[in-house]
Amino acid sequence: MATPLCPYFGKCGGCSTQHIDYELQLKNKSKQLEGAIHFLDLKVFSGKPYFYRNRMDFIFHKNGLGLRRKGTWDVLVNVEKCVIANERINHLLQEVRLFFCNVDYFDLCKHTGTFRYAVVRDSHKTSLTFILNADSFNLQEADSIIREFAEKSSADIIIVARVPPEVDESVSNDFYVVKGEDSLQQEYLGKIFSYSTQGFFQNNQVVAEKMQQYVHGLLENYQTSPAVLLDLYGGVGTFGIINADLFKEVIIVEEYAASVESARQNILINNLKNTKAITLDAKQLSKLTLQKLLFVITDPPRKGMDPKTIEQLKRLNPEVIIYISCNVQQLSKDIIKFKNYLVKSVALFDLFPQTNHGEVVVELIKK
Repeated sequence: MATPLCPYFGKCGGCSTQHIDYELQLKNKSKQLEGAIHFLDLKVFSGKPYFYRNRMDFIFHKNGLGLRRKGTWDVLVNVEKCVIANERINHLLQEVRLFFCNVDYFDLCKHTGTFRYAVVRDSHKTSLTFILNADSFNLQEADSIIREFAEKSSADIIIVARVPPEVDESVSNDFYVVKGEDSLQQEYLGKIFSYSTQGFFQNNQVVAEKMQQYVHGLLENYQTSPAVLLDLYGGVGTFGIINADLFKEVIIVEEYAASVESARQNILINNLKNTKAITLDAKQLSKLTLQKLLFVITDPPRKGMDPKTIEQLKRLNPEVIIYISCNVQQLSKDIIKFKNYLVKSVALFDLFPQTNHGEVVVELIKK
């Protein structure tokens, strides 16, 4: 057993395993993975057990800023410092708490009020996105307060975004820039990736980079130079771009247009001539004309791959499928559908210490 570092542990719903020694946490996750996919020779990669996150979504409430109480959606725990967030995020949390100490906060039950979330991100720059209730009558006043804060804050970027009161989201396409620009950057293995403050990027930079290195190493074991790499659910293009040097051509497939635009920008930033990004739902792979010598990296959301996507992949019959998953149970359901493939290797990446979650990379090869 271990002594939790966080004074809110047991109340806050953000962490669930701080009372367990970190090495035992890794063993528990490994056992869960072994049991789900029946593969014993796992590789395990980890980083810092605390102060690792580069993004936190704090919620405004009557006592300041906080996170949801364990097991609830409408009760909040006031948080002065988060021990899984990195120090720059905690510094900005203090800035926001001190300045917005008596704010028109959004009532989660009544759906009234103005200030909803303060989303803090730390990359090459720090950013703060204030999520406001789009139906509030006090948006103009909130804008003035935020602009006054922006003049004093150490944050490089400050964004104001609005969401409807009935929608509980901490990102929005309805936003404007108060300070800086709507662009963050992260470097993986010498490649630069630009992405929107409203977009997705991995929250644990150190372990995510280890995962990128590992996947690149897997692909280096094959004769890939005459092949095409299909990067499914490609986001802003990290896997496709990092592995572009190994392939004749790379096609990044992503259904969200904003992410595709970022991927295209990243292709230009990294000066790649053999890579393209297209806006397409993965269920519609039949619209693509692909050569027979094909490798696939698929990194779907927690719900896994749609059955139609799996059928399309089986029809394409790639040489290798590298399946990346943040949901072990869904992963186990998906990979058994690829009956013509064997599991060659499995690796666990602990992107989320002090929780029960992890990221898994499974290498599937044709029988």
